[in-house]
Amino acid sequence: MAKKRTRHQNPEPFLSDETASSVSKKRDKPPKHHQQVQKRISSGISSKILNEALIQQKEIEEEAEGQDRNNVVFAQEPAAAADLDEGDIDDFGGFSETRSQFDGYEEEIDEEDEQLLEAFILKDAGPQRTLADLIVEKIKEKDAQVSSEVRPLPKLDDSIIDLYKGVGKLLGKYTSGKIPKAFKHIPSLQLWEEVLYLTEPEKWSPNAMYQATRIFASNLGVKKAERFYKLVLLPRVREDIRKNKRLHFALYQALKKSLYKPAAFNKGVLFPLCESRTCNLREAVIIGSIIQKVSIPPLHSSVALLKLAEMEYCGTTSYFMKLLIEKKYALPYRVLDAMVAHFMKFLEDERIMPVIWHQSLLAFVQRYKNELRKEDKVNLNILVGKQRHKLVTPEILTELNNSRNRGEKEEDLMSFASPISVINKTIEEDRFDIPDVPMEED
Repeated sequence: MAKKRTRHQNPEPFLSDETASSVSKKRDKPPKHHQQVQKRISSGISSKILNEALIQQKEIEEEAEGQDRNNVVFAQEPAAAADLDEGDIDDFGGFSETRSQFDGYEEEIDEEDEQLLEAFILKDAGPQRTLADLIVEKIKEKDAQVSSEVRPLPKLDDSIIDLYKGVGKLLGKYTSGKIPKAFKHIPSLQLWEEVLYLTEPEKWSPNAMYQATRIFASNLGVKKAERFYKLVLLPRVREDIRKNKRLHFALYQALKKSLYKPAAFNKGVLFPLCESRTCNLREAVIIGSIIQKVSIPPLHSSVALLKLAEMEYCGTTSYFMKLLIEKKYALPYRVLDAMVAHFMKFLEDERIMPVIWHQSLLAFVQRYKNELRKEDKVNLNILVGKQRHKLVTPEILTELNNSRNRGEKEEDLMSFASPISVINKTIEEDRFDIPDVPMEED
């Protein structure tokens, strides 16, 4: 039996029953337009608002850091290195050691071409500089007495040194799971390089390097990310390729994550690799496969081609140029002219150019033949007359001689071609003039 509603069940005890019932009915009505505004904001707009807020927050933090440049601020640091953050980064399951090293990419290295490329490699170059080398130099400049130490320590609080040494030991054994919260504070520190040096990045596990690249690519500016790529990530990648003749899958994925900031990738990975003039074909194939797979903005690709064309040549430079050309972006005339000048440098070169050099020239001509000037094509014809390849050179000549020049239209090319009979008059048909159709007799 249903109970009768009593007065103490009134939703508004200080109002009469009739008034309270009218109030409850009003509350049951759908909200008005101004009450629905927050629900109608699309996810795209909200994400833009959040991104703008994050940018402004970073600017405020950078201004605060600039005011106190010599102090290292640690906000609510964990008491031990094993104290983990529960929300910033999702659980990481780790990469299997048996997983494909190239994520489905087949390694193709021609031994004969690799021997030709050795003629362009600088063999007397010293080892690549790392973050440890840079920090040790800074410490020795400030205090000459530490020159006898194997790994000197920067002048920081003992608690900070002990904390990040513990973080470094954890990262050396890291396979999966969460990253210490103290490590995730490093990108926001003023002396982030010195603190990162305490963790000994050269001893991190491959999975830890992947996680570190995720954090630094997302939280560092372009200049700082460039230094992390150049001093930490690139030396580790090259060392792994040199020792194992292949690249660990976690390090391969770390390189892919580094392209989150294309400008930092170019300045921190691609350019230092080519400028060292010690990049071999195996390194070029592995790192180049990432450039081939990942989408790079046209502006950054144009800057990369311009820089590669102007720097001192290394054999594997042609490989990276070929990959960028094959992305088929519309390049500015300045970049095209720099590319032509790059190839013309080898007009008087007595060395035998490797196949990849001829292939990069062919890819350039195939893609941008109609944007080249007439004098550039004449010079390239002279070039391929001296630098010949029995299979590639005929293809290059065919592309150069059957294309229009910069500024010309397609009709201009047709005027120089052999005359072709073209019917311009519309064909008129007589609907009454129908030929007899033979019919099969019954």
